[in-house]
Amino acid sequence: MKITLRYFASLRESIGQSQEELHTTALNAGQVRDELLSRGDAYACLGRERAVRLALNQVMVDEDAVLQENAELAFFPPVTGG
Repeated sequence: MKITLRYFASLRESIGQSQEELHTTALNAGQVRDELLSRGDAYACLGRERAVRLALNQVMVDEDAVLQENAELAFFPPVTGG
């Protein structure tokens, strides 16, 4: 299936792009994250040791969220504030 990936803030800077299309056999958001992590290098910023948040079709979800064709999966870095 084809999905759109979006990256925000420091993740966008690390990966070097704000979005990309992915053709995947992943069934859920966590499997997409694993697929991206297997690319290594710039995608290491999505590592599970970081509190990266995910949104599926603009709704915050956990990694068990089931994907559909043409879905949008967005990744947000940990947020700090003061």
